[in-house]
Amino acid sequence: MTTVGVSDLSPAPVSVRPGRLGPLRDIGIVLVRELRPLLHDPFSVIFGMVQPIVFLALFGPLLVGSLGAQAGVALGQGGVWQWFVPAILVMTALFGTSATGANLLFEFQTGAHERMLVTPLSRSSLLIGRALKEMVPLAGQALIIVVVMLPFGFRLYPVGALVGLALLALFGVGLGALSYALAIAVRKQDWMFWGVQQTLIFPLMLLSGMLLPLETGPDWMRTAARFNPLAYLVDAERALFAGQLGSTTVLWGWVAALVTAVLGLTVGVRTMARSAG
Repeated sequence: MTTVGVSDLSPAPVSVRPGRLGPLRDIGIVLVRELRPLLHDPFSVIFGMVQPIVFLALFGPLLVGSLGAQAGVALGQGGVWQWFVPAILVMTALFGTSATGANLLFEFQTGAHERMLVTPLSRSSLLIGRALKEMVPLAGQALIIVVVMLPFGFRLYPVGALVGLALLALFGVGLGALSYALAIAVRKQDWMFWGVQQTLIFPLMLLSGMLLPLETGPDWMRTAARFNPLAYLVDAERALFAGQLGSTTVLWGWVAALVTAVLGLTVGVRTMARSAG
């Protein structure tokens, strides 16, 4: 999760040619614009490592001691770490992309958002480019986390890991677009953004089985988790990072990520269109 600071939110100039641009080029322009403050302030990426490292260092040993084989994972094949590390990567992407709208709230104050709307850039590219920006530091953080955890028994399956990051990117686009729509909806009362974000994000996280296996929970909790797209994503990431590319769990993860992306972009583009009208 990248830290939001003043330097991250400073508007950067966007250079586009007149006329209609291709969607991929639009996304690339927005992505480069969003990455410029990050490149000038790489410390934010390092600071973003604090949260996942704290969970791995403090919560991970509790899982090893209290769950062990009860989590359904063989300790000799990576153990709890093989189960927990992919969940930490999902958590990092979750917090990063769900907070994307906070940057937009600052741009409302500076007028940068209005300047972006008058460019030939497509509305969807503004959403996708912003969300993908969070995936760039996530890839670097994922590499560091995996390297650190290898001596503790975590096994790396490179192809599965790459597919897992692509799956996270697709989910992040949808969640980032929803965050963007929320920022537009509460721009006159921007304090509500964090209230709504925090109220929604923690139940989704707990009902995903990210921190503790849902198999040990009550029936109502397991039933609620079936309607949580994040639960399917977490299960898919665990399968992919275990090298199980052909698992049906992975397929359901892609379905959940695709539905989230379509829903997020639909809501985000419509909300943006109404705000510009």
